[in-house]
Amino acid sequence: MIIYQRLLNLLETCPRKFQHIYLEQLDSPLTPAQQERPWGSRFHLLMQQRELGLPIDLLVRENSQMKNCFTAFLKAAPEIFAPNRDSETFRQAEYSRTMDFKGYVLTVVYDLLIADAKKAQILDWKTYPHPQEQQKLAQNWQTRLYLYVLAETSEYLPEQISMTYWFVRTNKGERPQRLNFDYNKEQHKKTEKYLTMWLERLKDWLDKYMEKGEQFPQVDPNSRKCIDCKFAIRCERSRIQKEEAIALTAYSNLANIEEICL
Repeated sequence: MIIYQRLLNLLETCPRKFQHIYLEQLDSPLTPAQQERPWGSRFHLLMQQRELGLPIDLLVRENSQMKNCFTAFLKAAPEIFAPNRDSETFRQAEYSRTMDFKGYVLTVVYDLLIADAKKAQILDWKTYPHPQEQQKLAQNWQTRLYLYVLAETSEYLPEQISMTYWFVRTNKGERPQRLNFDYNKEQHKKTEKYLTMWLERLKDWLDKYMEKGEQFPQVDPNSRKCIDCKFAIRCERSRIQKEEAIALTAYSNLANIEEICL
């Protein structure tokens, strides 16, 4: 089974939702970030074509916002657009790496990977407007998995690897923002521990699902994760069902009140 960051994020967020989407092949609602995919896909294509030395004029000319964002990014990160070819030993856009891990295949795709003799830098373009909180993004499986796989599949030590997110979709006159994450041996061990834990859970849930038809676990019913989920009704977690359950409980309690003798 191929394991990538979106799958791990979903598995950690809600195992039952993972079941609905990946095992039952049910559609999932688009998040705000996913709704930006057409624009985001075009920006990623723009950056890839530029790295390959292919024309980008048409992509920029067709969308004024993309032109403004690209221009702002060009000014904010000249070191990316004017690299030192003498010191770099490796540079590639949309670069994928895979590795075997406890019977699974971990796979990542770097928007841009730049490396020299002493360090390696993973760059990722984010095309939704505002960066997440740094701690939240640090715990995202994209950050953890991307850094982990590179350390495991290269000769670089964890301390020689970093990852930078660039939030490139801005309003006119704004500068793109970035979040940088350094890596170390302690983080590497922690990621391996959590990765092992979640994949062992996945194997157990998969075995029970395939052999006995046992459903994947659900999140805590008091969790707010169910409120906007498309599968809330399927999981019997919809707001209407909750309100009906509350009303039914109240009615039941009322019916059990002893009569007062007059």
